Amino acid sequence: MTERVGIIGGGIVGVAIARALAQRGDLVTVLEKESRLSQHQTGHNSGVVHAGLYYKPGSLKATLCGAGRVLIREFCEEKGLPFRPVGKLVVAVDETELPALAEIERRSIENGVPDLARIDDVARLREIEPHVAGIAAVHSPQTAVVDYASITEAMAQDVRVLGGSVLLGHAVTAISIENGIVRVTTPVSEHAFDRVVVCAGLQSDVVARFVGADPSPKILPFRGEYWELASERTDLVKGMIYPVPDPRFPFLGVHFTRGVYDNVHVGPNAVPALAREGYKWLRISPKDTWESLAWPGAWPLAKRHWRMGVDEISASLVKPLYFKKAQRFIPELRMSDLAGKHGAGVRAQAWARGGELLDDFAVDQVGPVTLLRNAPSPAATSSLAIAGYVIEHYLGKTPA
Repeated sequence: MTERVGIIGGGIVGVAIARALAQRGDLVTVLEKESRLSQHQTGHNSGVVHAGLYYKPGSLKATLCGAGRVLIREFCEEKGLPFRPVGKLVVAVDETELPALAEIERRSIENGVPDLARIDDVARLREIEPHVAGIAAVHSPQTAVVDYASITEAMAQDVRVLGGSVLLGHAVTAISIENGIVRVTTPVSEHAFDRVVVCAGLQSDVVARFVGADPSPKILPFRGEYWELASERTDLVKGMIYPVPDPRFPFLGVHFTRGVYDNVHVGPNAVPALAREGYKWLRISPKDTWESLAWPGAWPLAKRHWRMGVDEISASLVKPLYFKKAQRFIPELRMSDLAGKHGAGVRAQAWARGGELLDDFAVDQVGPVTLLRNAPSPAATSSLAIAGYVIEHYLGKTPA
């Protein structure tokens, strides 16, 4: 049966769900508050198609990332979009990092990461990345880079061709459910849907409140800032060089990535943003900041991670500190090689009442409204697989 389905949010996950529903024959409308798609997380990430190295085996992240990387590659091949397997090295710089590296290797094997290799020979490390420093690494040669904004636009065009609508500049201000019909209001329009799927990213908890969903998890915005390598020094990096991440924190640490268009960026870090869409330190929302400070999980989180927070904020404000984090992996790096800020992204990190940062994808349901409550990295990689999962498990439909 054909249904009218509204998708709130024009990032890659929302548009992927819209496309999958349109392929089934549903009448789909995407409502995006910005003047273009991919304005936030989708358009401000590193472009990596993750292979599944880090995620807990059996988790949604592990399962959907594994399926999603295959689907993204196939989509890019179908549409003639760039897909470059440049490879990733996760590097242990000293012996203290070897146990965590071994855990990444174990998870990678369980998650079926293709062509994975453990490297314990420094000479072999240098064959893969000639300028890297380290004593061991896990190598994922099939980890790729893409242009997620272009992928999202291509998906949106499929939605239009299949009879759906993509409405820009339509910020949702209210949602009500009356006799099984979901009424969605924007400043310029009103819509009636049989179902609604909310993929609102940084605003996901705000939109969840419109339908009376649990306030938890709340979104805590983390800004990730990138530097770009000077063009004459991009030969320092062939593919990707990543640190062994701290397992206590859902961020990977400063790393090097050769992008799909051959620029090399360094980063990101992870600092609390002072606004939901706070891409710069001077972008401050007293309302957003106060809501974060007043959340019951604020002080438990601060107590648990204050040292890391001080370290990340210091590196954000003082370039030499950021540089030292990067130089740990490439000793030849010079301060002048960090030619300028490449920009920043803001990650919508879900945050529970007890101060825990949610690690896995999270979906909620309020009657005919489905809400993605936590969809950070690798959500872009997983987007087409997330679409199939949501349609099957929350909308009760078989993906086309």
